[in-house]
Amino acid sequence: MPSPALPRHRSALPGLLLVAPALAMVLVFFVLPLAASVTGAFATEEGRSLANFAKIADLYLPDILFTLLVIGLSTLLIAVFSLAIAGYLTLGRNPRAVALLRWLYRWPLFIPFIVTAQVLRTFLAKNGMLNGGLELVGLVDPATASNWLDGRAIVFAFVWKQTPFVTLLVAGAMTSLDRGTIEAALNMGASRLRTLWDIVTPQVAGTLMTGLILSIVTMMSVLSVPMMLNATAPTTITADIAFRINAYGDYGVANALGVVSLLMTSGFAILYLRLGLKERT
Repeated sequence: MPSPALPRHRSALPGLLLVAPALAMVLVFFVLPLAASVTGAFATEEGRSLANFAKIADLYLPDILFTLLVIGLSTLLIAVFSLAIAGYLTLGRNPRAVALLRWLYRWPLFIPFIVTAQVLRTFLAKNGMLNGGLELVGLVDPATASNWLDGRAIVFAFVWKQTPFVTLLVAGAMTSLDRGTIEAALNMGASRLRTLWDIVTPQVAGTLMTGLILSIVTMMSVLSVPMMLNATAPTTITADIAFRINAYGDYGVANALGVVSLLMTSGFAILYLRLGLKERT
């Protein structure tokens, strides 16, 4: 007599065959390189040890802290600007301004990071367009104008590039909300800012956190922006990884820096999961 479990296994086979190519891609291009990077971080000429991590603690601790500062500040500004833009798209009363903003804010989505960095090299240079505009209104003296090509330029690039992505997610979530609660708050005399902060934002917090986590992962992996906009130390971990490989062929230290980058990203992801679990409980 055939086993009753056999038909269930046969019915699951087409589904497994459909997802097999995707699973193979994840395994080959993500899981195996991750495993090789983690094991390579402990590989030295003397065998397995923590020497690579000791070296990065000695050489690259300022860069690790700088990376945390840049990513943290960029994430905070992305959250503020995306909520402000999405909030105006939802609560704005000027149809022309809403339509213009809806048309403009998405442009950075279609511009690669390397193009963004190249444009900002001209815009934020000492004699660039930003200082030129500030000079015209009398806010900057050309003799003492500062060069913006440092950590500020990296934050500028990340915020300008990632804000439209998070705004797109948050604005979509706000559009699906019940307009009755929003209109009730406005009719009771609450300002649009108070309504956005107290009524709308708590309902889209999960979507906002998802967009911010995805942005953090993206910003942690970008190489062109720190390489082109920040020629001085400290710099980000991605630039350090490229330097160790290209200048010294030191894959051990590069892998150790990659593990630190992974732990930093995982820390943000764990925070997001904990907040999500608190909301559900």
